[in-house]
Amino acid sequence: MKNEKKEYSNGEVTITWESHKCIHSGNCARGLPKVFNPKHRPWISVDGASSEEMVNQVKKCPSGALGYYYQ
Repeated sequence: MKNEKKEYSNGEVTITWESHKCIHSGNCARGLPKVFNPKHRPWISVDGASSEEMVNQVKKCPSGALGYYYQ
């Protein structure tokens, strides 16, 4: 897998994902499945929850593959 970084923004917060860091723990998909769904493309849908909910879930990522920043 190449070292790719993707960004998904709702205009308020941007969720970042670095594929090479991901250990596929599934915390994101189990915790907030309306946003993080590996069966869909793109697999992150920033319209599925509030910015606060997404940030709180991203903070639970054990590998640091998911990150965020505010615009």
